[in-house]
Amino acid sequence: MASSACTKPIFPSSFTLSSSSSSESKSKLSHVSFINTIPIYRKLSHASSSKRSLAVNSVLKTVDPTATSVGSSKSEDVGFLGEKPTILVSEKLGEAGLKVLRSVGHVECAYELSQEELCTKISCCDALIVRSGTKVTREVFEAGKGRLKVVGRAGVGIDNVDLQAATEFGCLVVNAPTANTIAAAEHGIALLAAMARNIAQADASTKAGKWQRSKYVGVSMVGKTLAVMGFGKVGSEVARRAKGLGMHVIAHDPYAPADRARAIGVELVSFDQAIATADFISLHMPLTATTNKIFNDDTFAKVKKGVRIVNVARGGVIDEDALVRALDNGIVAQAALDVFTEEPPSKDSKLVQHENVTVTPHLGASTKEAQEGVAIEIAEAVLGALKGELSATAVNAPMVAPEVLSELAPYVVLAEKLGRLAVQLVSGGSGIKSVKVVYRSARGPDDLDTRLLRAMVTKGIIEPISNTIVNLVNADFIAKQKGLRISEERVVVDSSPEQPVDSIQVQISSVDSKFASAISEGGHISIDGKVKFGDPHLTCVGSFDVDVSLQGNLILCRQVDQPGMIGRVGNILGEQNVNVSFMSVGRTSRRKKAIMAIGVDEEPNKQALDNIGAVPAIEEFVFLKL
Repeated sequence: MASSACTKPIFPSSFTLSSSSSSESKSKLSHVSFINTIPIYRKLSHASSSKRSLAVNSVLKTVDPTATSVGSSKSEDVGFLGEKPTILVSEKLGEAGLKVLRSVGHVECAYELSQEELCTKISCCDALIVRSGTKVTREVFEAGKGRLKVVGRAGVGIDNVDLQAATEFGCLVVNAPTANTIAAAEHGIALLAAMARNIAQADASTKAGKWQRSKYVGVSMVGKTLAVMGFGKVGSEVARRAKGLGMHVIAHDPYAPADRARAIGVELVSFDQAIATADFISLHMPLTATTNKIFNDDTFAKVKKGVRIVNVARGGVIDEDALVRALDNGIVAQAALDVFTEEPPSKDSKLVQHENVTVTPHLGASTKEAQEGVAIEIAEAVLGALKGELSATAVNAPMVAPEVLSELAPYVVLAEKLGRLAVQLVSGGSGIKSVKVVYRSARGPDDLDTRLLRAMVTKGIIEPISNTIVNLVNADFIAKQKGLRISEERVVVDSSPEQPVDSIQVQISSVDSKFASAISEGGHISIDGKVKFGDPHLTCVGSFDVDVSLQGNLILCRQVDQPGMIGRVGNILGEQNVNVSFMSVGRTSRRKKAIMAIGVDEEPNKQALDNIGAVPAIEEFVFLKL
């Protein structure tokens, strides 16, 4: 239910978000443009790809243009605003990657930091790049104080990064999963062969002056069954190479598509079937709550007696004490390990010292080519994120294709501004519980990805009334945390399919409004917007059509439709040196009710707003900041 109409200035009042969870009446439109000013926002539809990343910077809310960073030189890259970003590299990174980072940012290389030292340094950094040795905990994100915007993991596994904390703090986490794929697969095959032929043990024995040919008789790999546990990038490359060695390859991965496995000549089977039939098992699964110590006493009890195990994935997927027991009783004949639960493992580790175990110190990605490739890949991903771009390797944000991001750029701006407008129309009370976003488009649901737009509406609604920074990474989490339910509806309209969205409508239900005319026939606050010539426009307030470019600030007035109103309000603003950029009037019918929407460059003072409220024909009005 709307609040009563007011005849005095109404400023946005504070309120809270609740912790709980079409037909349209169109009016005739008359449009009056007072001054044809040059828009201060870039026409995004005509922007180059590098400039588009600037326009959608708020998607990730990256480098703050007002923030102070080390040094005073400005970045020459058009993707950055203001000072160069500061990037902390806490573990060794290839020189090629450092060169990429230094070209646009301040880079500090500080290795072997304690948690306390890392937390101290991170408060002055925009980005952090780590390998597997640095633990990026919740405390690190808290110490970042909102400035840390991206963590780059130079490699595949991200179990040393607290993803939940990263998401809560709106920090994007990216990895470099492709550059070291071949190196890891090659190392897996190398360990497989070395284990089967006792290479490491025979080498040590021979160097000790012994000649034990009979002791180190190996086993052939041809015709043997290899179970690849985890059929991702590395697992599938191991499978290809094992097939070339004449092995029969099966795989288990609950998420792998069967057609991709078939294309390589690999059969996907259940976990139990894989471990029960395999002569060799190669592990390539991530370390998660589900896979932690998945190879334990119970698992080893189900394997084929005499199985040989290779692990170049994550150490934690094996219960190391259980593996020692399985080796001692002959259930597992041999193991070849590149990774361990604790790295480096203790010097007296029974597993490392076991005669039937071949070990390497986490060398999976350690080739010159892979190291340089990983360094460049993670450097480019981090810099892209700092420019506001979404990396294809983001692990805690929805994957949005670059072409979709580019196409939606002007609508991203529109969505956030509509959210900001809608929340300012809410008066105090029980708070916001439910928001609905309606997209009108000629495209079908499969051709319109709205996750970016939903995140920006969320950002626009939450940020003006809280100290929380919202971006694509944490939008859904923050909304849920604050008890804000955001639903979406798509309406197919007869418009050009070349435009992804014809219009966006934001509805806020079960609230009072400080501007009664914003209440639609359905009883909720409702505003609509479109992108015109690359700029966001407000096109409907409640049941009244308007047409105002969303630049500067906005005054909405409900008035009696009579001559002279535009000039009268314009004079009041002119007397107070407030420049009018756009003005539009929407009405239900002649000489009845009308809404005047006025775009202003400056914020009117109290006197100007008092004078507007004193005009007899003006029934209510509200000033809104964009």
